[in-house]
Amino acid sequence: MASKMRMPAPLCLIENRDRKLVVHQEALRLLSGIHQPVVVVAIVGLYRTGKSYLMNKLAGKNSGFPLGSTVQANTKGIWMWCVPYPGRAEQTLVLLDTEGLGDVEKGDAQNDSWIFALAVLLSSTLVYNSMGTIDQHAMDQLHYVTELTERIKSKSSSEENSEGLEDSAEYVRFFPTFIWAVRDFTLQLELNGQPCTEDEYLENALKLKKGISREVQLFNLPRECIRLFFPTRKCFIFDRPTNRKNLHRLEDMDESELEPEFVEQTLKFCRHVYKTSKPKTIPGGHVVNGRLLANLVETYVDTIRSGGVPCMENAVLALAQIENSAAVLEATGRYVELMDQKLKLPTETLQELLEVHAKCEDEALQIFMARAFKDDKQQFQAELMQALDQKKEAYCHKNELESSKHCQALLARLSEELEEKINKAFYSRPGGYQDYFDDLKAVTVKYHQESGKGVMADVVLQQFFNNKEDVGRAILQSDEALTEKEKEAEEAKARAEAAERENEIQKQQQAVLEQKLEDQKRSHEANIQHLNEKMEKDREKLLEEQNKMMESKLREQQMLWEAGFKKHADELNEQISYLRKQCERVKKRSWFSRLLDAASLVLPVFIGKGIKRS
Repeated sequence: MASKMRMPAPLCLIENRDRKLVVHQEALRLLSGIHQPVVVVAIVGLYRTGKSYLMNKLAGKNSGFPLGSTVQANTKGIWMWCVPYPGRAEQTLVLLDTEGLGDVEKGDAQNDSWIFALAVLLSSTLVYNSMGTIDQHAMDQLHYVTELTERIKSKSSSEENSEGLEDSAEYVRFFPTFIWAVRDFTLQLELNGQPCTEDEYLENALKLKKGISREVQLFNLPRECIRLFFPTRKCFIFDRPTNRKNLHRLEDMDESELEPEFVEQTLKFCRHVYKTSKPKTIPGGHVVNGRLLANLVETYVDTIRSGGVPCMENAVLALAQIENSAAVLEATGRYVELMDQKLKLPTETLQELLEVHAKCEDEALQIFMARAFKDDKQQFQAELMQALDQKKEAYCHKNELESSKHCQALLARLSEELEEKINKAFYSRPGGYQDYFDDLKAVTVKYHQESGKGVMADVVLQQFFNNKEDVGRAILQSDEALTEKEKEAEEAKARAEAAERENEIQKQQQAVLEQKLEDQKRSHEANIQHLNEKMEKDREKLLEEQNKMMESKLREQQMLWEAGFKKHADELNEQISYLRKQCERVKKRSWFSRLLDAASLVLPVFIGKGIKRS
């Protein structure tokens, strides 16, 4: 999707139909057409709390997502609006508006939990919208966050450090940043009688209580989940936009008709989202585009419909299979396109073709590396290498055919007079063999003088001589001017020249095989080099992820210590220790070198196909 393109209105992406989630194919098709990185902002919250208004503002519109004016929840399922990202022409902003949670008519808490989980899984920025204040009632309404460990798995099999709340260490890899939008806020922003910021207000609301009673545990649980799952948090408060009787026509009202404080707060909110939101990524740091996001939507919804729990590891592996296969096809297609553009057949030498091949192969490799991910066993890169080698051989064969056709046509033209004399029995006379020999030599000289014959020039010439062998022998034997001894000498001379030409052709063929061998070695080294660069970038992304996870744990541990929750803080030591070991392991060059060495063994080397050593 080009930056200037815009969906005129939102489309339903995931419909909540009869308590079942259904993906809309038209929305998927549009999403799949976005080749840019996508920044996904999703909003969740109770029904009739003004979520859609904020999303319309992020889209730069007053209307789009339906606001509704009654107590009935208006948005059913998840609606999508893809718009150009303000100030980022290379990215697309995908807005997801979810149906209101807690709809009394729907009465399906499990369905609400899945909508909430999908919003978390698909977004890079998650906005939670609530009314009034952040009090215990508001926390109780956000019970969906406590159910995320039952709705989202990070790995297909549990590891010793990834059970229950401890799975939050993995969640940080792919969970979105969190914004709490508090609507119709009427209190003063104060803590202990002192002015405070919105963020301080949120962090104060997330403070834990000391104690081990059931009541304390229930109080702390949603707060612990938010603190652990969403280490990057932000809070915005909003005044009421207008009086109650005007709320039904909010999308038709001009900003001058709204409360100035509300207008300023909304502008501040939008600016923050635009400035801080990042492209959607999956574990490993791979940036998601519209096509990948569409695949994720289908994967998650299919899993939920089948009664399973969405697993990020499984989703990424399934996505990698699809994308890596497509990367092989795209890279191979680009190689063929470039070869057809740049290669002029026949080439004068094989080296000329191989040089064009090397440049086209390099661009194809870049395309593959940019799109492929989690090709840990280099299965798809090896597949690409084999495909490109086969394509190269096909171009070599085509080059030989074109050269042969050209040379055969050239010899036919140059030997027209010679053929005419043969047909008229011009050489069937005393001294005719010498005339035939001179005329044949003249054709050969002219043939060598012609340029652009290509790689089969000598082979076709040898075939031409072979075809004339019987004719020459007949002319020689019928020449009465030569003695039998002279005829034997001429025949021996002809055989020697034919053998010399055959020997030269064999040398050329050996040289061709040697050139191809050198090119295959170059190709293998180029693949290893590209893989080296990609693995280094992946290593940096992995380190960044590991450090982000560890920093969030250390930050949370420090906050718990400072608040006097020593037991809670000590419980994080095992996770922090595990993450430290992981970071140290990834930092070691020996770990990286082992991966690269293993990869170099997997990638094929097409050495010595058909080469015969003399």
